[in-house]
Amino acid sequence: MEFTLVDLGGDAFAYRNEDNNKLLAEITWTILGEVMVMDHTFVAQELRGQKVAKQLLDCAAQYARENDFKMEPVCSYVVTAFERYKEYNDVKN
Repeated sequence: MEFTLVDLGGDAFAYRNEDNNKLLAEITWTILGEVMVMDHTFVAQELRGQKVAKQLLDCAAQYARENDFKMEPVCSYVVTAFERYKEYNDVKN
């Protein structure tokens, strides 16, 4: 699945996948200094169970690595993923 980086204004950003203006998947964050505060993850019902949320987080983590940011988990999915997967240790705040 492909995601588009979206500037939400101010210091807020998202990776999204939409189909005919219907939001299918999204992860959002706000940049505070050198930290991406991960505040929301959404996956449409029809895509759940297909690891789409992890794909979104992988994209956000790659963005953090490329831009020398750390990530602070606020949304429950990112908190759980940070506990479960060691591959994000380098971007944890």
